[in-house]
Amino acid sequence: MTLVKTDVARSRNMRAVRGSNTKPELAVRRAAHALGLRFRLFRADLPGRPDLTFPKWRTVLFVNGCFWHQHHRCNRSRLPRVNRTFWKQKLKRNVERDKRNYDLLTKLGWRVLVIWECELARSNVEEMLKDWFVAR
Repeated sequence: MTLVKTDVARSRNMRAVRGSNTKPELAVRRAAHALGLRFRLFRADLPGRPDLTFPKWRTVLFVNGCFWHQHHRCNRSRLPRVNRTFWKQKLKRNVERDKRNYDLLTKLGWRVLVIWECELARSNVEEMLKDWFVAR
């Protein structure tokens, strides 16, 4: 049985989806701060407004939701059953925009790191951050 929401219900649901300060982002920030890493949030002067920017290491970090950014081979990135054409196009544009932004950041001399939502559940974030920053 497929549940189809009314336009009002769908709109209310989509408004509830957070664009920043999500639980995964907050978990990464807490881990980075605990390691003594200092960062800036959502720098609008950089392509893609990275979630965290580490100027000392000239590194940006994106905390991507598996669905919204279509994490390859992740079961959280499945397309909804309703309105598949719309979702396929929308999510494809998101992935293309991400690639463009990552390429631009690289050309500007920034190292681009991505943490996926599903990685937070199965990996130790502090260990990932140590590998990327503290060992350098």
